[in-house]
Amino acid sequence: MSDAASAEPEALTDEAILQRFLRTKNQPTGSQTLGFRMVAVSQAERSVEVEFDAKAELLLNPMRQIQGGYLCAMLDECMSVACMVASGMTAVAPTLEMKTSFFRPGQPGKIRGVGKVVKWGRQVAFTEGELFDPEGRLLAKATGTAIPTPFANYKK
Repeated sequence: MSDAASAEPEALTDEAILQRFLRTKNQPTGSQTLGFRMVAVSQAERSVEVEFDAKAELLLNPMRQIQGGYLCAMLDECMSVACMVASGMTAVAPTLEMKTSFFRPGQPGKIRGVGKVVKWGRQVAFTEGELFDPEGRLLAKATGTAIPTPFANYKK
C-alpha cells in the first residue's frame, strides 16, 4: 500500500469549512427560511459566527416581532453547526434538549448568531448559542445537549 493510500485525510482549515458552507448548493430549507449565512469558523474554539436575515413576511408574530420559535430555531442552527465544525465536518449532532432564555424582542433584519461547543464527547455534546441584534444587544441565549452522529450513519 502506498503512503498516499494509508495517509489520514487532511484536516480542513477554518477557511475551507467556511467556503464549504458559503458555496453549498444543498442548504437545508429550514436554513433558507431563517436566512442563514455562515460568517466565521474557529475549530480551535469550536465556535461559529453566523448571520440570519429575518424576513418580516415569514417570521413575525402579531406584535411585529420575530416569533420566539424562530429565535429558538436560529439558536439551534448556531449550536448544530458548531457541532459539525467541532467534529471536523464528519458528524452532525441532533439536539436532544435545549433551554432558551429571551432577553429582548427580535426585529426583522439582520441577526448575528454565535454557536459554541462547550464539551464534545463520543456520546454527548454540550452547546451554547447566542443571538444579537444589529446594535450588538443580546436577544436570546440557549444551552443544549446533542448526540454526535457520524454523517455515514445518514447515508442510505
